[in-house]
Amino acid sequence: MMKFLQNLGKSIMLPVAVLPVAAILVGIANWIIGINDDQANVVTSFLQTAGLAILDNMALLFAVGVSIGMARKSDGTSALAGLVSWLVITSLLAPSSVMTLLSRDYTSTPLTDGTTVGDGQQLVQDHGQWLVQAPDVNAAFAPGSFQNAFIGILCGIIGAVCYNRFKDVKLPDALSFFSGRRSVAIVTAGVSLIVALILLFLWPLIYSGLVWFGEHIVDLGAVGTGLYGFFNRLLIPFGLHHALNSVFWFDVAGINDLNNFLSGKGEFGVTGQYMTGFFPVMMFGLPGAALAMYVTAKTKRKKIAYGILLSGAVSSFFVGVTEPLEFAFMFLAPPLYLIHALFMGISMAVSQLLPVRMGFGFSGGFVDLMLNWTNPMAENPWIIFVMGAVWFVIYFFVFRWVILRFQLKTPGREDDDPADEQEEGASSNFVGTAAKFLDALGGKDNIAELDNCATRLRMEINDTSVIDEGALKRAGAAGTMKPGGHSVQVVYGLNVQFVKDAMEKIMAGQIEAPHPDEVPDPVPEATADASVATLSDSDVVVLTRPVPGYVIALSEVPDKTFSSGMMGPGMAVIPTSGEVTAPSDATVVTVFPTGHAIGLRLDNGKEVLVHVGLDTVKMKGEGFEPLVAAGDTVTAGQPILNVDLAAVEAAGHSTITPVIVMNDKSAVVELR
Repeated sequence: MMKFLQNLGKSIMLPVAVLPVAAILVGIANWIIGINDDQANVVTSFLQTAGLAILDNMALLFAVGVSIGMARKSDGTSALAGLVSWLVITSLLAPSSVMTLLSRDYTSTPLTDGTTVGDGQQLVQDHGQWLVQAPDVNAAFAPGSFQNAFIGILCGIIGAVCYNRFKDVKLPDALSFFSGRRSVAIVTAGVSLIVALILLFLWPLIYSGLVWFGEHIVDLGAVGTGLYGFFNRLLIPFGLHHALNSVFWFDVAGINDLNNFLSGKGEFGVTGQYMTGFFPVMMFGLPGAALAMYVTAKTKRKKIAYGILLSGAVSSFFVGVTEPLEFAFMFLAPPLYLIHALFMGISMAVSQLLPVRMGFGFSGGFVDLMLNWTNPMAENPWIIFVMGAVWFVIYFFVFRWVILRFQLKTPGREDDDPADEQEEGASSNFVGTAAKFLDALGGKDNIAELDNCATRLRMEINDTSVIDEGALKRAGAAGTMKPGGHSVQVVYGLNVQFVKDAMEKIMAGQIEAPHPDEVPDPVPEATADASVATLSDSDVVVLTRPVPGYVIALSEVPDKTFSSGMMGPGMAVIPTSGEVTAPSDATVVTVFPTGHAIGLRLDNGKEVLVHVGLDTVKMKGEGFEPLVAAGDTVTAGQPILNVDLAAVEAAGHSTITPVIVMNDKSAVVELR
């Protein structure tokens, strides 16, 4: 369960990252309106529209972001599935749809619009029909109450689960068009339909229950206010905090705290008591928590944590939009969120007991505090800063102690993915090679596009005349190809992915590259150590054909990179079947992400590349189904890859399959 929550927390970081900017735009607009006698203008309308476009659709962002983050090797299909789930659920549970689904038809009864039927139920006319619906149902499915983060996250999870389960499903031939990834959105729609039906009946019960709870804690004084603050935060992930807010802020139970404060017509010393306690926590407490999470982050992840936490702290202090910070740890470290909810309850209760009152129109941030400083209902607003300083210290030390004591996985402290660790470690070993390659290619500014296939870098170079092919070869390249125009290919070997990753990190400024002159050239084969020298002890490498078909000489392959022997000696097969098998007992070194090439290390140390088709990297995995993963041990004849040869040919690519020995130029390959 904790692993699931941690994955969910990391997935939410993608949409959360954009929220602080949107919140600040809205805050600036509100500030300008406040100092302009509450008059909007073109600038404020522009800023508010831009900011609210994101904040009002936060749940939709969660649906897409979570579906991408929770999916295994998502290719975008999961994002579509998350969007489909969101559209189905929110459309079925929109107020107009719910009114039709849950209302009784009074068409045959002579009634007039607005007639009250039963216990507070109101009649409305819809498309010629008189429909009745209870007020609690209307409130439960109001857009602001129902289209919330919880529903967005739920839709994202549905989309990801359906993608993971059905992306490889194979249907009968008659329905083959809908096989695989095309089936994901269809299944997602069906699952979402069932979930919507469950929520249709469950949601109003929960919502009305929370309203009832809020109405019954009103008379508990500061304790009731504290309970309200506590549950207000606990209900944020589910979007049900609106139910409690309606009791205390509006005229559901006769309190109407928010409207009375803004209008200045409330009771001095009383009005604002259900809003004041939010200010110290939002402006100071949560930024203190952000600082605690930053100082406890792992050293190598502090930069990433810094960006997330700083922007969230600014948003919380300035505007009172706390979601960027709260969602940053509520799933990664649920105990911390429980502590946060408890602190909010205490802040609300203490605020009611003190002679301090303040309210807001948007949220409990610095902008609203300043705009309402002179409000007739405001009482001793300066006390908020004193309380805030105390809460900053409390949040910082408590969060820091709890994080370290219980090793909680806050931003920057998440468990490392073993695959990511392996890739990061491997990439770091190729930083020197990457630095030399960049220098030989004319510097990072000379590289317009950078990609790689199974064994070579594929680039678009702004000025190909400055490329130093000799320097590339001395740095470890087997050769350089210039197909034409600005395209350049540098042949390296099975570890080319790590070189490319290191180059990208250097170009992005994520790592500092050594000076090329400080990096020693690779050891020439003639002086290689004994472990490498033994690779040439046996010149003949006998392999079974990895695919059924006709064997041809490597020189006959219509691709100069292979036919010239630049990548190494070998043979090639013109396949007659799409089942690829291991040519020998070996360990899988690499499976290229698009599945078209697999690298193997034989028991004698030789590295063999099986490359299915020519330029098939451009198919982006379509038609290829790897059956093994890096690190697997395989035996000769074991299936390692399925390929749709018809799809390869339909895409305009040759199916010729080179089989290359990558690390022994003197080897002689025999295919049997």
